[in-house]
Amino acid sequence: RNKESGLKMSNLCKFCDIKVTTCSNQHQCKSNCNITSICENSSEVCVAIWRQNDENVTLETICHDPQKILYGYFLDDYKSEQCLMREKKDDGGLMFMCSCTGEECNDMLIFTSDDPHKPEEKDEISKVTIISLVPLLVISVAVIVIFYAYRTHKKRKLNKAWEKNVKPKKHKDCSDVCAIMLDDDRSDISSTCANNINHNTELLPIELDIVVGKGRFAEVYKAKLKQNTSEQYETVAVKIFPYEEYASWKTEKDIFSDVNLKHENILQFLTAEERKTDLGKQYWLITAFHAKGNLQEYLTRHIISWEDLWKLGGSLARGIAHLHSDHTPCGRPKTPIVHRDLKSSNILVKNDLTCCLCDFGLSLRLDPSLSVDDLANSGQV
Repeated sequence: RNKESGLKMSNLCKFCDIKVTTCSNQHQCKSNCNITSICENSSEVCVAIWRQNDENVTLETICHDPQKILYGYFLDDYKSEQCLMREKKDDGGLMFMCSCTGEECNDMLIFTSDDPHKPEEKDEISKVTIISLVPLLVISVAVIVIFYAYRTHKKRKLNKAWEKNVKPKKHKDCSDVCAIMLDDDRSDISSTCANNINHNTELLPIELDIVVGKGRFAEVYKAKLKQNTSEQYETVAVKIFPYEEYASWKTEKDIFSDVNLKHENILQFLTAEERKTDLGKQYWLITAFHAKGNLQEYLTRHIISWEDLWKLGGSLARGIAHLHSDHTPCGRPKTPIVHRDLKSSNILVKNDLTCCLCDFGLSLRLDPSLSVDDLANSGQV
């Protein structure tokens, strides 16, 4: 630019027609153009075009207006004072091009593999991708929210319908006649009468027999539940917790006390008691007794058939499904429960070769009223 007149002067550039060159596209090299020319228009800048077709390498140095297309491209880097050669797409072979505004700046050709516009293209692609994904994300969130609202509404509607329309069934009288349906073969407790014994009014007349199991928190006894007016008795299982394991006893008692837990593949519960003995206070859980023992012991002692495997596995799956379900088989709302200590030693085998779950000392009720913090403070197993 002429400082005195304020007019922009034309650029001084190397100006040679297309000619064969020994300049490679590595690092930098001279144009070896002996002709220097003043550009016709002050708007024109210095340009260099390097091409390779098969083994023929050519170089062209010219002046050109950056507002006009050259070989299919605009000169978008012409404000640079150096001629930075950028690779361009060319159907005929390899092509590099540069433009600059310095005096004879197209004499020194600097080859670089870095394309300053590639990041912009990547950014553009990223923007397009994000813009494309936003509607999908919004739709996905909307579907999830609608589904959650539908499930919540349906559950509330079901609860209200149950409370309003379903009359509570009268429990059968579980007196001496139907309290425990056992025979001399020590069969299982009737599922009809489980969980319905009058709790905590007075201690049941129980005589401990032998220890049949021992765990981390308690011992399990085979015991006799005597009848009121005869020498007859029914065989039950008594799980005895020492005073120090009160928390485990209370957890299991609270789980068993849920009337909706009752299921043919869940150990049938009679009652829970606090007892004072010569050894101090003890906490008892009284349940059905299953003479075949737990699944671990049974599989160790027996070779089972495919039919037996089907019965054992199917009944176990039904028990777990009921435990995890948020409703009973008849549709009544139920709080889901996670066992958290499920293993073969905590699964009992009944006389008909079906399974039932037991040992709920580490179980957790997934009450909807509990917060995430409450669940997190329930401990790990």
